[in-house]
Amino acid sequence: MRLEKCYFCSSTCYPGHGVMFVRNDSKTFRFCRSKCHKNFKLKRNPRKVKWTKAFRRAAGKEMVVDATLEFEKRRNIPIRYDRDLMATTLKAIKRVQEIKAKRERVHFKNRMAGKKERELQENIKALQKNIELVEGDEIKQKIMEHKMGEKTNRTDMELV
Repeated sequence: MRLEKCYFCSSTCYPGHGVMFVRNDSKTFRFCRSKCHKNFKLKRNPRKVKWTKAFRRAAGKEMVVDATLEFEKRRNIPIRYDRDLMATTLKAIKRVQEIKAKRERVHFKNRMAGKKERELQENIKALQKNIELVEGDEIKQKIMEHKMGEKTNRTDMELV
């Protein structure tokens, strides 16, 4: 059973699913669903469409350079069946999947580092900008004190 990759979104195309488009120069394009096929016909670039794997890789949201990704590549060299070779291959596949999952978790943690601080700063700016929408007087005073504290820090830095 051969699992192909969708030309547009890079997800797997299972046998009997999706559409195959063959161009006049006999290049074949596999699509997992009609959504991918329609976007291909509209000549959309997969790197600019946010839900595709190509966009996620180009934007740095997924790992691009890693040795574990080499194992997913398709090989066209036929090998005679050997039970021992098959067993070791399956063990290796499981181990590679574990390593890949671990590296993806580390990549995600590195990507999300500092996100809470950025969100907190954005929320504080939004509160300061729209202070009239805040109902509690105590909260308004805290926001104003925080705003005044920032201004004094700026003037201190300008004097130095």
